[in-house]
Amino acid sequence: MQNAFFPDDDAVEAPMNAQSARSSSAGTDRQAITPAQTDFSGYAALAEAFSDEVLTHSRVEDVALPDDAGTLALIRLDNDAPKRPTTLGPNSLIAFGEAVAAQLPRAESGEIVGLAVIGKPGYLVAGADLGAVNTIESSELARNMAELGHQAYNLLEDFPVPSFAFINGTALGGGLEIALAAQWRTVSTGAKALSLPEAFLGLIPGWGGVYRLPRLIGPEAAAQVIFSNALANNRTLKGPQAYELGIADALLGADDFEQESLAFAARVISEDPETLTSLTRHRDRDTSEEAWERAVGSARRTVATKTGESAPAPVKALEVFTAGKDLDREQDRVAECDALAELMVTAEFANTVYAFLELVQKRAKRPAGVPETAPRQVGKVGIVGAGLMASQLAMVFAQHLQVPVVMTDVDDARVAKGLDFVSSQVEKLQTKGRLSADQAAGLKSLVTGSTDKSVYADADFIIEAVFEEIGVKKQVFAELEEIVPAETILATNTSSLSVTEMAADLRHPERVIGFHFFNPVAVMPLIEIARTPQTADEPIATAFDLAARLRKTPVLTTDSAAFVVNRILLRLMAEVQKAFDEGTDAATADQALRPIGLPMTPFTLLAMVGIPVAQHVTESLHAAFGERFHVSDNLQRLIEAGVTEIWSTDEDGRPYIKEETLALIEVGDSPRTGEQLLHDVEDALAQEIGLMLTEGVVSSPKDIDLCMILGAAWPMHRGGITPYLDQIGASARINGRTFH
Repeated sequence: MQNAFFPDDDAVEAPMNAQSARSSSAGTDRQAITPAQTDFSGYAALAEAFSDEVLTHSRVEDVALPDDAGTLALIRLDNDAPKRPTTLGPNSLIAFGEAVAAQLPRAESGEIVGLAVIGKPGYLVAGADLGAVNTIESSELARNMAELGHQAYNLLEDFPVPSFAFINGTALGGGLEIALAAQWRTVSTGAKALSLPEAFLGLIPGWGGVYRLPRLIGPEAAAQVIFSNALANNRTLKGPQAYELGIADALLGADDFEQESLAFAARVISEDPETLTSLTRHRDRDTSEEAWERAVGSARRTVATKTGESAPAPVKALEVFTAGKDLDREQDRVAECDALAELMVTAEFANTVYAFLELVQKRAKRPAGVPETAPRQVGKVGIVGAGLMASQLAMVFAQHLQVPVVMTDVDDARVAKGLDFVSSQVEKLQTKGRLSADQAAGLKSLVTGSTDKSVYADADFIIEAVFEEIGVKKQVFAELEEIVPAETILATNTSSLSVTEMAADLRHPERVIGFHFFNPVAVMPLIEIARTPQTADEPIATAFDLAARLRKTPVLTTDSAAFVVNRILLRLMAEVQKAFDEGTDAATADQALRPIGLPMTPFTLLAMVGIPVAQHVTESLHAAFGERFHVSDNLQRLIEAGVTEIWSTDEDGRPYIKEETLALIEVGDSPRTGEQLLHDVEDALAQEIGLMLTEGVVSSPKDIDLCMILGAAWPMHRGGITPYLDQIGASARINGRTFH
């Protein structure tokens, strides 16, 4: 029989009602709420263990919805600390669960027609309180914590009238999982960070995230969020990206977000046909068996590439994610709680909390050695050189400082190539929607080029990025000193050479600093600031100020060959190369460090850096520190023959060494096993770091840990390189004491 409003045509969709849309389109299995689900008294011991928790309050207010849609109970999450993000410890979770439970009788009686959750300005919730969770010492308390999150969040999902999450800002981990538990979600265009970072932090999204997200946005997109984004140093989503993925049902403007969200809720509750039809289409995602297979394959490859089996959390997350396809909500709850109970008490989780909270959060934001002297105001920047590194520097300085940046090089062709690079990077940002046409044009206009260094005459800060040869750099600084005023700061991006020697012949050596970026400049967060014995306070204060404005993390070092990251990495690579030269087969040498969980093998890193560059830096370190830094004759032969890598790849992606490469290599007859080489590398690193601290290269082992995490992607679950060396006994073996 033909419908009176719609023709008998399969191509036309009839609108769903609010009940069917939120239960079937979200792919969840809502259940009737039982009295036990509203009782949180069983968590008293857990709450008592966290009596000093900074409480995130769940304050309820009634809101009259637009268009006479009824009364909505709005839970506002706030810790009453304007500068502190809201987090969730046991007491906060209990307060939230009880606030939701208290609204249940009102919903059943018809007093309220909906329930919503919103955060304080800028935050929904920034996730679990990691510092508090890290104090849990028993699996029993860990399981309690996991179960508490499920009980509170399931109330929101099972609520008998429509429940909403208004994502007004940052929503990380457990904060995003609150939103996933709600039946409907809005997100602000101004929300800057949404993610499930647990695999990165040593846990899994264990308050329903592993179960709910793939059913909401499809398993392939969920694998991107849970694995790819998390293990890419916790890449986050902005509000528009979250909407496109399907995490949110509506993308609303930041200026009037709360009122627009209430209007959205009113339309859903009133079962506005146009709204519900649009929402049904937006929630349509591929959750087929094939999609799950692709998602699991993608997640497995990500984990294998990023951490292998060295970090337990990504492996456990993959296990739960893979099994979750065939589990119902209760079965998955048990799996998630089992995983969290196990992971919360591991050494790897404790290491990650140290690395993330103590280093990346606290140490990075309060670096050692910042002078009290006011920084110099920088109104123009000079970049000596127009190669790839120099061009990247020009782009970053112009983008973040919004001041004129001028590059020079020896001929017009090189200058033009540098300017073309900047222009292409600006256009990429415009294409991605990160810059308007006017902003892109303005950014391009800030960067200019010349072959005449006189363009630096009015620059306040000049950084050189020319060939890594001390004579070349000394000549550049000598030429600049004849052009610029005495107060202009001169910086070098050297990775290994002596800044003191570069400045030795200048009339004003006090203004010269090392300002070492890592490649790619736009991505890598670390800057090593090198201070010579002659450097004055103002250049150092300016360097710290610039680093902050460039959105980088600065670490102060003394002027010592290769500073921190390259000195440690080259000592590691030199030990591996020495073992190879002495007769250890290539596969054993290259794979020996796998148990640490480094992002790439030594020979892969060698190819990425470039064999000539690595050899040149090693020679500088050998000159500075002697035989600890093995200079390989084999690498020199490869350089002279134009060979760029030790490993090549066959048609099936398997590594091998070409016959012509093998013909160039001469090896000894003293091979080591992988275990022996790993042990020797660990001891070498303990020795080198001990010497660096004795020499005063940095002020604390924490600075070395921070440098290695941000500059070399040292794995977070190892807690920094010095805790790792302590834990495996290398520090005590070599130095007679631990670093911590």
